[in-house]
Amino acid sequence: MALFFDATWFDQRLASRGTDRIGLAIATGIDRSELHSIFTNERSPTADELREFARVLGTDLLEVTIRSGVAVRESAPDSDPEDRIESIEARLDAIDKWLAEFEASKKKAVG
Repeated sequence: MALFFDATWFDQRLASRGTDRIGLAIATGIDRSELHSIFTNERSPTADELREFARVLGTDLLEVTIRSGVAVRESAPDSDPEDRIESIEARLDAIDKWLAEFEASKKKAVG
């Protein structure tokens, strides 16, 4: 499950197809700076961009959407409520960690 854009997965898929982020930008018609913004969680990809990513990567749209952090695999509705609570708490912990790292990087950039 990805809460945010899974750049490592995308880079691995691109490498397995013999290309890289520059190739993805060219193949999808996305400006390199915009692609960088997506890979660094500064903005979410659009539906059209997700479709293009799936096409270039040769994988299904659902997997690309999940790996982009736009959607998550939900647990089955009949799953144990305690398990679902733990899953939500884990997601919140991951968000807190990401925010702390983001704030620290912004402080370094400024100072």
